[in-house]
Amino acid sequence: MREIINISLPRELVVEVGKIMRKEKFATKSEFFRHLLRMKIEGKLLKELAESRKELVEGKGKLLKSLADLN
Repeated sequence: MREIINISLPRELVVEVGKIMRKEKFATKSEFFRHLLRMKIEGKLLKELAESRKELVEGKGKLLKSLADLN
């Protein structure tokens, strides 16, 4: 089930959204904003993964060999 979220933007941002939509061929503003949210979420997950890898390299992390190691 989808829910509707309304946002208001200053005119300058509306113009920029239109330019990006045409350039990247988004069919609707909703499609454009869903894409932005997915990119934000994906970026956050990639950042967390990079931090976890860094901890492992630095010897601060714990490498799990099985689910039993979670305890």
